[in-house]
Amino acid sequence: MASVTRRRTVPAPVAAVWELVSDPYNLPRWWPRTARVENVEQRGSGRRSQWTQVLETAEGRGVRADFRCVSAAEDERYVWEQELEGTPFAKHLRASRVEIGLAERGGGTEVELTSEQSLRGMSRLGGRLMRRGQRSILEQALDGIERALT
Repeated sequence: MASVTRRRTVPAPVAAVWELVSDPYNLPRWWPRTARVENVEQRGSGRRSQWTQVLETAEGRGVRADFRCVSAAEDERYVWEQELEGTPFAKHLRASRVEIGLAERGGGTEVELTSEQSLRGMSRLGGRLMRRGQRSILEQALDGIERALT
């Protein structure tokens, strides 16, 4: 399983960061290449929420991906998984998960993003490239969180 973690302290209160990252409708404000979010089924604190994220490719086309929140603890942690079964992503990925951890740090919030992806078949040979790509995405996501809140 390819796992990548990036962290940064953002000059915003934990509650503000939580509000941003725990609402799928906010993804276009901070998650890279997200054009829009559709079909959101939000539940209480976020756990078991589901949504469709429309990602924009380098060529400008939209690619749909379905996600669900598998764990949420207000002001602490938000975890989502991509639903892969029956999608084109299933050819390359066995699992794809993002965890967002939040902790108060010196008047701001330490945001820790972890991406875990398990590759399938011959795609496993591209693990190093996958980790490099995920590092870039997580750094861009941290930039987006900071931009959205400051």
